[in-house]
Amino acid sequence: MDIAAIIGWVSGLFVIVMSLVLSADYDIVVLSSIIDRPSLLVTFGGTISCSFLAFPLHKIWIGLKAFTKTLIPPQADPLEAIARIIRLANLARREGLLSLEDAVLGMEDDFLKQGVLLVVDGTDPELVKNILETEISYIEERHQDAQAYWEFIASAGPAWGMIGTLIGLIMMLNNMDNLSMLGPSMALAIVTTFYGSLIANFIANPIISKLRVFSTEEIYVKELTAEGVLSIQNGENPRIIEEKLKAFLSPSLRESLLYGGRKGE
Repeated sequence: MDIAAIIGWVSGLFVIVMSLVLSADYDIVVLSSIIDRPSLLVTFGGTISCSFLAFPLHKIWIGLKAFTKTLIPPQADPLEAIARIIRLANLARREGLLSLEDAVLGMEDDFLKQGVLLVVDGTDPELVKNILETEISYIEERHQDAQAYWEFIASAGPAWGMIGTLIGLIMMLNNMDNLSMLGPSMALAIVTTFYGSLIANFIANPIISKLRVFSTEEIYVKELTAEGVLSIQNGENPRIIEEKLKAFLSPSLRESLLYGGRKGE
């Protein structure tokens, strides 16, 4: 669970609610003024319906699934990845490459498992490299598809908020002689803009930013893993492999690898 995301959602809602309550001298009833069903229908319904026009169903599904990553991010620990690779390198040096097949069968890292099994099968090193690089490129493409969906939501939300505002203004101007309609029409005009801003700035844009961070981290670990697999296939010394992979790490993470108890696991 990503604690930062939980803090962000909860604190953001708290700020919105408290700003409304404080602006009305602690009158909690004022919260009902921002719950307007026609405005919700226009803004959220319009945004969602447009996303079906802009994307095929499988792309929409990719985008919606990516939302869960903001709460439960993928595991992308470079230190753990290096530790696994060094363990496999030591095993390959002691017992040969064929011994790696049983070692990776129970691993949850499908990318590492794929690379090691290619090595065990005696695949040409250049082909192994090409396959792993292709896999990484398609992972990046899927990440970009998810980000593109939320980028569309971020732009469509305020646009539909403006459409709702125009609808409210039209209703208001058409009913100038009916004072009872002026309030609801103005509410529709203003609240839809508020909802559109929320969609863009409280939902879509933070999701995009978080997905980009997680994508960068995941691709970084995949590239590190691919380099480790190729090094094992080349029969390099585990110590040399460790030094090579440490080049992917920041200085602080290198110290963790050296002194944090992970070295030699």
